[in-house]
Amino acid sequence: MGDKHKKNREYKKGPHLILIGFMGSGKTSIGRGLSYKLQRAFCDTDKMIEAKEGMSVSDIFRTKGESFFRMTETEVLRSIRDDSSPKIYSLGGGTPVQLQNQPLIKMCGTVVYLRITPEAVYERLKGDTTRPLLQCEDPLGRIKSLMAQRLPAYERCADIIVDTGATEREDVMQDVINRLRESGWNIP
Repeated sequence: MGDKHKKNREYKKGPHLILIGFMGSGKTSIGRGLSYKLQRAFCDTDKMIEAKEGMSVSDIFRTKGESFFRMTETEVLRSIRDDSSPKIYSLGGGTPVQLQNQPLIKMCGTVVYLRITPEAVYERLKGDTTRPLLQCEDPLGRIKSLMAQRLPAYERCADIIVDTGATEREDVMQDVINRLRESGWNIP
């Protein structure tokens, strides 16, 4: 059993920068900024799924269900893993939670977990009606519960952890760049 566990950790890392974290952690805005700074295309997997399905994530959840959406996320990860052109990808907040996705995420490239507090998420998203998982009586309670469930998966997948809550976007991007340099990325 120990050999099998060790074998699962041995893989070839892809060329991509993968941003993970809870909704509202800044994956899209940080990803877009890093795209400009690192001269790499930026892709948001939720937008990729919306284009593939011809409907919004909210509509996919409503009409096809969360399990369909999660299966589609796994298909998108396989396409990212097989793409050899270096890009920056922002993954949906629940993507790392699916066990089958965790090794795929690690194979795609260097994984940066953008960590945020539940209170900061709530402040950023309290008026956002496009987040299907937050359409409930107690959104802050739901955020805390979901974050507690997802935290181990985020930490397992992460190569680098960067805090985003009270930090300016530019400072977060610079922190990511500095941490990438420290991990061996060749960034001018």
